[in-house]
Amino acid sequence: MDALSLEHVSHAFDGVLAVDDLDLTVGRGKLVCLLGPSGCGKTTALRVAAGLERLQKGRVLMEGRVIADGQIDTPPEARSVGLVFQDYSLFPHLSVLDNVAFGLRDLASEARRKRAFEVLEQVGMASRSEAFPHTLSGGQQQRVALARALAPRPRLMLLDEPFSGLDASLRHQVRDDTLHVLKESGTATLMVTHDPEEAMFMADSVALMRDGAAVQQGTPGELYFSPCDAFVASFFGEVNRLNGRIQAGHVPTPLGEICAPDLPEGAEVEILIRPEALRLDPQPRSAGAGGEATGEATGEAGLARVLAARVLGRSSLIHLSLPGANGADLHLHARVPGRFVPAEDQAMGIALDPSQTFVFPKAG
Repeated sequence: MDALSLEHVSHAFDGVLAVDDLDLTVGRGKLVCLLGPSGCGKTTALRVAAGLERLQKGRVLMEGRVIADGQIDTPPEARSVGLVFQDYSLFPHLSVLDNVAFGLRDLASEARRKRAFEVLEQVGMASRSEAFPHTLSGGQQQRVALARALAPRPRLMLLDEPFSGLDASLRHQVRDDTLHVLKESGTATLMVTHDPEEAMFMADSVALMRDGAAVQQGTPGELYFSPCDAFVASFFGEVNRLNGRIQAGHVPTPLGEICAPDLPEGAEVEILIRPEALRLDPQPRSAGAGGEATGEATGEAGLARVLAARVLGRSSLIHLSLPGANGADLHLHARVPGRFVPAEDQAMGIALDPSQTFVFPKAG
């Protein structure tokens, strides 16, 4: 059985629909991310699962048992869930050990301290067991909050933007540590985040939400490489956008023809191209366009001119100008692994990787 199931869950505030007919499952030992922009309903869905918001419509099940529907409303403390929020909510007057032991009231005093110390060792905080929260860094407080949530051995962990208060370098380390702790414990986890990179790093499965509904659910790879619409494709990072029209199953563009066999003849479309899909050749073989963008990724589609080049650490971002239709130049971004800094105004051969190019019907 799945650790958690939300079935046709809807929830409104003052008549405004925050969650719209959401279906979601979290398998045992799996980590699922609710991903989306602010106000899309992801935190409301998590709070409904926790019992912090009373269910209005649908059903919530844990391990096959109904815990909320039209008649049943199991209180949060009886749902066997561990909660970690953005602010961690540690008790300032209690030591780290006492914070973690606080929720273990069903155990004898010695057993409580033993279990609290076990989970502190698990998150690498045993050496600070006697410290108080105000003496800890943000990352250390997050680990203590995670230990406190894991201490009662919950069937389900619920994490609401748990790393958003940390600076970038610390965030990477803490979320890596958290992922390993959750996987080692085998605890099913539902996590809310607005950060697509974080969702791809943490999750076995992602549900991307918009306006209260799940637009697409699947593995991180499925959402990144096979997005169902332009919203999904663009949410996972910058894209180059072109407009076009279907002609005999293809879209003619300044980058060559792009295959779109499933769209009707003459339909207006939007083409989304990830920056890493643009392949650059500093020694172009010809000045003419006409390469097939749907063929080999190394097939040259035309010539572009470098406007600027910037090293971003692990990759370089190249600003390009490409002659477009009606004499208007296209401004494109290409992302190249490592250090690649061509000179301004340098001519570049440009080709397209079709696996990172998406064609959708034009909105509206």
